[in-house]
Amino acid sequence: MTGTTSHLRDAETARLVDHLVAELAGAGVSHVFGVGGANIEDLYDAVHRSGAVRGIVAKHEFSAVTMADGYARTTGRLGVVAATSGGGAMNLVPGLAEAHASRVPVLALVGQPPTGQEGHGAFQDSSGKAGSFDAREVFAPISRFCARVDDADSLMELLPQAVAAARANPRGPAVLLLPKDVQQARIRVPGRGAAPTLRVPAPTASAARLDEATLTTVSETLRAAGRVLVIAGEDVAAADARTELAELAGRLGAWVAVTPDAKDVFDNRDPRFAGVAGVMGHDNVEDCLRRADVCLLVGTRLPLLARGSLDRALAATDVLCIGPEPPFVAGTALGGDLREALLAVTARLPAFPRPFPRHAGPRPTPAPSPPPHALGRTLPHRQAVGAVEAALPQDAHVFVDAGNAGASAVHLLPAPRRGRFVVAVGMGGMGYTFGAGIGAALATGRRTYVLAGDGAFFMHGMEVHTAVEYAAPVTFVIFNNNAHAMCALREEFFQGGVRTDDSFARTDLAAGVAAAFPSLDATGAGDVAQLRAALLRGNAGSGPAFVAVDCDPREIPPFLPFRARTDSSGVTTHPNDTTKKETSDERGVVHVG
Repeated sequence: MTGTTSHLRDAETARLVDHLVAELAGAGVSHVFGVGGANIEDLYDAVHRSGAVRGIVAKHEFSAVTMADGYARTTGRLGVVAATSGGGAMNLVPGLAEAHASRVPVLALVGQPPTGQEGHGAFQDSSGKAGSFDAREVFAPISRFCARVDDADSLMELLPQAVAAARANPRGPAVLLLPKDVQQARIRVPGRGAAPTLRVPAPTASAARLDEATLTTVSETLRAAGRVLVIAGEDVAAADARTELAELAGRLGAWVAVTPDAKDVFDNRDPRFAGVAGVMGHDNVEDCLRRADVCLLVGTRLPLLARGSLDRALAATDVLCIGPEPPFVAGTALGGDLREALLAVTARLPAFPRPFPRHAGPRPTPAPSPPPHALGRTLPHRQAVGAVEAALPQDAHVFVDAGNAGASAVHLLPAPRRGRFVVAVGMGGMGYTFGAGIGAALATGRRTYVLAGDGAFFMHGMEVHTAVEYAAPVTFVIFNNNAHAMCALREEFFQGGVRTDDSFARTDLAAGVAAAFPSLDATGAGDVAQLRAALLRGNAGSGPAFVAVDCDPREIPPFLPFRARTDSSGVTTHPNDTTKKETSDERGVVHVG
């Protein structure tokens, strides 16, 4: 690479894209993820020349966004994605929607045709002129900030605004639309020694002071409570408030549960750990909630996936919430900066830990009996997840995809003590993990596990090629049941019978991937010993590894709506057995993949 960052300090003018990349580098951005194209090539040229930011070329723009998303979730820094106009820009939409729903700070730099061609039949015109659609109207609903950079000078104002909007609560994506001629324009830049113009706000910067009256109410209610259940969410990780959460729980003598997307915010092996709340969670959480005087939500609004089966118990319990956004359930909410609020509440509690009441702990739900017609040699999800647990480094990151495999991993796999455990429940899009895991691995250099089903693999699994190209330390574990199995089970249980729409012909994924990527360690594991050996071999390497495990599509995952179809002994009931129908509350949360 040819370095020009030092040259920019001395120049009176520079290309807008060179200045933009220098500003991002000065703000701590180390990677830009994306896919190239004519109307974004100047930005990629600037990245190449800078030497300070690494450009990562994905196979698809959706995965490029999830790479930036995984980068942001594991580093706490701003993730950046760059894509060209037209179809490239539109491919960003589902990934940005996930970042919007899950409150992940991502900056999207989107190329546009030259301004002089707008409304004159330009290829991939999205200016809104002469009958073309307006890209701003597409991106505005899924972003915290969306603006078109109409001229070079306006970047000086719009870039800081975009970054600030992405990092402020509620966090999320910001989008800058960059016409090609504006990217190429020359602008005046600060001279040597000048302070950077882009000021990135700290992710925990307070938007407002804590409300004193609410702080008093929350603190006094907690002081008077005998039994407290804390349910902690993803905002604890985003605010890096794990230490503050643990201290508060200790002072309260509280049980601590987590939402499905926040397994890593509290030590899963701590005796106070109650389990995962929601449709993929543990019965013990509901038991603790029914015994609690107060339920304290920390860093979660408690959406449906996190409160499945808990609504009645929540309605009968005093609910408090600490976090930047109000909860989806009734209660007293203390807004503002999460860490500041945790510290303020803890300071008003007795300065010594309280013992916590006994509880059953996060015991897994009983495993259903294997179907009598199990296909060939398959490995139950519980055994496969157990092998992953045995091999998983405690500083690894884990990214769990949607579907039966994801439900099993959320329910059964303890989070690593020093790594992230990420589930993209904002949009629940299949295939999210392949890009996100690569982004996390490249950003942190740490071994990252991607746990996904074959359906997710067929959507975006060719990002394995990106992992190979950049030697990313990612271990892809594919649970292959040759089906969209969660959909197939829904068809059987809730729509009156089995259809073949979501069943596939058998595919040997390991053999296919090994043939496509000869340098990749790709293994088909037929039993627990083979799986564990392949995982340990991947841990010992410096680059990617791929392991495929055959599973039965009829295996019922630990997923609340399906549990109505098994009796207490784990035996599946007949689809027409009306004595085991799901409740109306459960019907409201079953559409998750």
